[in-house]
Amino acid sequence: MQKAAEYWNPGKVSFWTEAGTPMVIDRREGYFLHDMSGKRLIDLHLNGGTYNFGHRHPELVDVLKSGLDYFDMGNHWFPSVARAAFAEQLVKTAPHTKYAIFGAGGAEAVEIALKTARYATRRKKIVSIIKGYHGHSGLSVATGDERFSKIFLADNPEDFIQVPFNDPNALEDVLKGCDVAAFIIETIPATYGFPMPDDGYLKACQELCHKYGAKFISDEVQTGLMRTGVMWGWQGYGLKPDIFVCGKGLGGGIYPISACLVTEECGQWLVEDGAAHISTAGGSELGCVVGHHVMEMLQRPEVISNVHFVSEYFSKSMAEMMVRHSDIFVGVRQRGVVMGLEFDHPEGAVAVSRALYENGIWAIFSSLDKRVLQFKPGVVLDVDTCQEIMDRFDAAMPRARQLLKNGRRRAA
Repeated sequence: MQKAAEYWNPGKVSFWTEAGTPMVIDRREGYFLHDMSGKRLIDLHLNGGTYNFGHRHPELVDVLKSGLDYFDMGNHWFPSVARAAFAEQLVKTAPHTKYAIFGAGGAEAVEIALKTARYATRRKKIVSIIKGYHGHSGLSVATGDERFSKIFLADNPEDFIQVPFNDPNALEDVLKGCDVAAFIIETIPATYGFPMPDDGYLKACQELCHKYGAKFISDEVQTGLMRTGVMWGWQGYGLKPDIFVCGKGLGGGIYPISACLVTEECGQWLVEDGAAHISTAGGSELGCVVGHHVMEMLQRPEVISNVHFVSEYFSKSMAEMMVRHSDIFVGVRQRGVVMGLEFDHPEGAVAVSRALYENGIWAIFSSLDKRVLQFKPGVVLDVDTCQEIMDRFDAAMPRARQLLKNGRRRAA
């Protein structure tokens, strides 16, 4: 911890120490983490879905090891067997798209998406939602909350506009000028605490974009890869985005890779100048080999069935738990294994995160709504681990009450 504070990131070290969760991860396997002291934790943070299949899944470790017998990162300038095969596989999951463009992380995929929309429309303005989040790089950070953009003086670029979530009228008011390149939105906004879109909201947004000549971009970095019960979150809402991005779990927690999928119309810059976006590590051949296997695993009937089992298990269990702890636990936002748990305190989820940590579970609060705990079960959890999670959750609630009571006293 001392060396991390001195040489790496003093802000993060002090934040987690003061939060009562001074974790330095040591051994990890499946959905379990062990810190350097030997403390065992069930991982329900999954680093935003990066560990959808858990940590160091044996199949994916084997794929990477065997890949190293033949592949390395490859050379982004040239055609590649691995890259072409992975791109084809991704496009086949979304047949209305034409091309898959690779990056090394979700923010880069968002950068590609925004640049693609600007190319296709010959417009510059980008619209996102208030309290949205799409990464930390130059263009992507400008779409998000000032919590992430202000410190780097990127909080007021003239071509970036924000509108309230679940308000299609506000979006239309902005689009009416016919000078907007794209509207980008997470299918379910993660950093905002997974508020659920109203019935018909996302469909209305897509239709408004098309009405006024803007592109509709779906950010699937946290809601893709079967986490909402279907491969891509937008599929469950009857959408066909012009552009969508995916990342995190795409590399199985083994190798970083992301992708931006685009329609044929939007992807014409690839025909005009295929080197208009260059990414040395984007679409690494090793990443493509791992990602290809991740997609194959996600489409297995037994995995799809397990996603629905886990979703239903936690839906029922959380409803029962909310009755037992109704004084502090007041709501559940859920679609598939995407879950936000609401607590009756402005920083309720911070206290609950600490109480869970002390009781062997790691789940993180939402940065932009600290009443809400991001609760992210993995897609291949077994029933015994599901039950252990709920038992530990129940056991943590008295400690959460104590922390919240102390917090109210300090506030008074």
